[in-house]
Amino acid sequence: MPRQPGEFGGSLPLPPPSLARCPPVLQVARVLNALRRHASLVVIFLIAVTAGFATWQLRGADAFMAALWHAWDLFLFIVPSLVAGLLLASALRQLLSPDALARWMGADSGIFGLFIATLVGTLSPGGPMAAFPLVLVLAGAGADRGALVAFILAWSLNGFQKLLVYEAPLLGLDFALLRTLITFPMPILAGWIARRVPIAWEPPK
Repeated sequence: MPRQPGEFGGSLPLPPPSLARCPPVLQVARVLNALRRHASLVVIFLIAVTAGFATWQLRGADAFMAALWHAWDLFLFIVPSLVAGLLLASALRQLLSPDALARWMGADSGIFGLFIATLVGTLSPGGPMAAFPLVLVLAGAGADRGALVAFILAWSLNGFQKLLVYEAPLLGLDFALLRTLITFPMPILAGWIARRVPIAWEPPK
């Protein structure tokens, strides 16, 4: 450490540089960290602003206001599902035991954990507003990334509500069962691959 002359010919240690002397650097670091954590929100916001500006320039103010009105209608349509999904996720966060979930869907659960995650994803009702908060809760409670991949893929491919409401009535029960039997193992395979891909990942805090 640098030293300065003292009263008796010795030297005294110089204090380290204070972090208070460089607040702009700390502020920039905080902003960059916030942007990194909310990158998807920033990208969506920029796309929305660009689309709104293009609508105003190309179609005029009336088209822009009509787009805002449709966006408000969509917001009111989504909010109940979003609130219900968040309440479900919060309730499950209190009910689930981290140790028990880690045994059933953790990194050491093997193929059995991937099967459980696939089954839970298949039986999970609701749309993305309910499913993705549930994924976040499972991640925080001890489920590993392989189980989470299996859950999301099973929910999107084999969700029973889509099978009963859309696929079977429109395409026939035989086709729906055939498609489900073929795609049911895919989430397990995807989860097995996810556990072996060398990409570091930690659930958001």
